[in-house]
Amino acid sequence: MTFVAPPPAPARDQTSPDQTLSTDEVLRIRNDFPVLHQLVNGHPLAYLDSGATSQNPISVMEAEQEYYEQRNAAVHRGAHTLAFAATEVFEAARATVAAFVGADEDEIVWTSNATEGVNLVSYSFSNASLGLGGPAAARFTLGAGDEIVVTEMEHHSNLIPWQQLAVRTGATLRFIPVLADGTLDLAAAAEILNPRTRLLAVTHASNVVGTINPIDDLVAMAHAVDALVFLDACQSAPHLALDLAALDVDFAVFSGHKMLGPTGIGVLYGKAELLAAMPPFLTGGSMITTVDMQSAEFLAPPQRFEAGTQRISQAIALASAVDYLSHTGMGRIRTREAELGRRLVEGTAAIPGVRLLGPGLGVERIGLAAVDVAGVHAHDVGQFLDEAGIAVRVGHHCAQPLHKKLGVTASTRASTYLYTTDDEVDRFLAVLAEVGPFFGVSR
Repeated sequence: MTFVAPPPAPARDQTSPDQTLSTDEVLRIRNDFPVLHQLVNGHPLAYLDSGATSQNPISVMEAEQEYYEQRNAAVHRGAHTLAFAATEVFEAARATVAAFVGADEDEIVWTSNATEGVNLVSYSFSNASLGLGGPAAARFTLGAGDEIVVTEMEHHSNLIPWQQLAVRTGATLRFIPVLADGTLDLAAAAEILNPRTRLLAVTHASNVVGTINPIDDLVAMAHAVDALVFLDACQSAPHLALDLAALDVDFAVFSGHKMLGPTGIGVLYGKAELLAAMPPFLTGGSMITTVDMQSAEFLAPPQRFEAGTQRISQAIALASAVDYLSHTGMGRIRTREAELGRRLVEGTAAIPGVRLLGPGLGVERIGLAAVDVAGVHAHDVGQFLDEAGIAVRVGHHCAQPLHKKLGVTASTRASTYLYTTDDEVDRFLAVLAEVGPFFGVSR
C-alpha cells in the first residue's frame, strides 16, 4: 500500500485588508456549511454564535472522515505503512498551522483546547518553581514578591489558571483595568508592569466587548521589564491574519472549534527556546527518550508536551480549516467582519433601551456585539431571539469580572463569521428592537 504525500504547508495569507468578501462570495461560502441551511422554529437559522463555536465546512468534515477511512493508526510509534502515513499527515497538519500563525513547526504544541494550553504553561511554571527542569527552567520559577499581570477583560480560561499559579507559588496577581468604553487603561498598564512582573497574560480580542487590544504596545511594556507575554488568541486567530513571531509574544493559545475546525483540538505556541527550557506538564508515553524505574529523559519540544495518544484526526481537520481560511483570505475576512461589526454597533445604538457593551464606532473591533436590554434578563432576550430562528449567546460568556466591571450580570451577544450575511444581522436587530415592547419594559 502506498500513500500520496500531503501537500506542503501553504504560504501565509497575504490578502489585502482593503479587500472584503462580496455578497455573492458570502452566499457561495454558505453552500459549504450544511448546518446553516435549516429552519429553526419555522424560520431560517441565523447563526450568530460563532464567538462560542464556529460551524464546519464540508471539506473539514471530509478531512476527518478520510483520515479514519484511509490512514487511521497511532502516530510516532508504528513501523508499518499505515503508521507512517498517519504520522506524515499529522506532522503536515502541524506545519500548516505553524505557517498560518507565523511560527516554526517545533513551536506548535497540540492540546485538547486553548484552556489546556493555558494550564500547560501554568503548571510548567509550577513545576519549575518546584525545582524541576534544572537550571534552564530557572526563568520560569515564581515565588513571593513576583507578580503575574492579567487584564480585567480576560476570559476565565486566561484568568483562573494564573490565579491558581499565584496560589501555588505565592506570587501576586495584578490587573490592568478596563475603561468604561471597553478598552484597556494603558496608562495604568505602564505603572502596573514593573521589574517584579514575571508574566503578562492578555487577550488579543475580547469575547465580550470585541475590543482588539494593542498587543504591540503591551509586549513592548512587558519586555522592557523582562516579563514574558502570554497571548490568548482564541478570538483573533479565527478573524485576523496572525503573525506571532512579528508580535513577539512568548506564548499563545487558540482553539480549533472557533476557526472552522473540530472540537477537541487546540494549539499552544511557544518560542522555541522557551519550550526547550520549560519542564513538561503531563508526563507518560510518547514524550520520553529513555526511562528506568527511577527517572526519565524527555523528548525535545513539541513532543515533550504531547504525552499519550494524540488528537490525530482533529489536528488534520484543523489543518483543513486553516486551508479553507487561507484560501478565502484572512485579510478579506477581517475586513468583512469589521463591516458586520459596524452594522451591529450602528444598529444596536439606534434601539432605545439597548446598551452596547464596549467601544462604539471609531474603535476597531471583531465582528461581535454584546448588549444589555434594560429591564429584560439576557436569557429571556436569547429565548425571544431563538423563537425567531436567531442563535446568540447569553450569560456572562465566561467573563464574570468584566461584566461586573461594566455593571451588568449578563448580556446577549451576537457574533459573526465569514458566512454571516447582512440580512442575518438586520434580522437580529429587528427582533432585538421588539424585545422591550414584548416584555412591557418602559423606556
